[in-house]
Amino acid sequence: MSDGVLVLAATPIGDPRDAAPRLAAELATADVVAAEDTRRLRRLLDELGVSTHGSVLSYHEHNERARTPELLDRLRGGARVVLVTDAGMPSVSDPGYRLTNACVEAGVRVTCVPGPSAVLMALAVSGLPTDRFCFEGFLPRKPGERARRLAGLAAEHRTMVFFEAPHRLAEMLEAMAEAFGPDRVAAVCRELTKTYEEVRRDGLAALAQWAVEGARGEITVVVGGAPAVIASVEDVLPGIQRRVAAGERLKAVCAEVAEQTGLSKKALYDAAVAAR
Repeated sequence: MSDGVLVLAATPIGDPRDAAPRLAAELATADVVAAEDTRRLRRLLDELGVSTHGSVLSYHEHNERARTPELLDRLRGGARVVLVTDAGMPSVSDPGYRLTNACVEAGVRVTCVPGPSAVLMALAVSGLPTDRFCFEGFLPRKPGERARRLAGLAAEHRTMVFFEAPHRLAEMLEAMAEAFGPDRVAAVCRELTKTYEEVRRDGLAALAQWAVEGARGEITVVVGGAPAVIASVEDVLPGIQRRVAAGERLKAVCAEVAEQTGLSKKALYDAAVAAR
């Protein structure tokens, strides 16, 4: 394995005081700092009161394919490369995955400086269930592609977290209201950790109507999962019968359906036997 190390360093999503103490140390001692926006990096260094003695390179969505081999060569040569994006953790809807994947394949060590996350903060303040969730990033911009993506998520039981640009927020929420239902509860989290932080919680249709007036800043949307449908033995019995007729073992099918629905395995088995 190479002696080089890639450090994925989380940066503040708003308030610079949220920066992890390790961030300043890593930026100050890095051999290379790869930044999504070098101007923002300079501002961050000023806010942290540190300077970097290593070389500074831009690394963003338009040049990451070409720049990844260059950074990988530096890492193979033993360099400590710190990757930062404009806000939050690199590779989470930001540049970083391509370089991380290249390092993994090349046997280069990858570590990270943990820190602020719009995904986790929005989830925590949303008031929606946090025991199981999924991150869906940005939805497709084209209406047809977005509708298909949302249709595939309509039955998702986990809480869902999305990013969206403020000028597309109303359109996004309207599409969600159509796909998930107007009363599905959601939270729009705006400008997290910043001066004008705001969290609005309501049904999707009501939030879409509010967003028509225009929302500004960084937006994270948290949407409640699909409500669980309480099935009865009568509801699932035809499906059990079809699977058994197709050759599956009755006990195995009943066990699987019981686990999926919460119904009694014995009740399912007895009903299937009685219906023969």
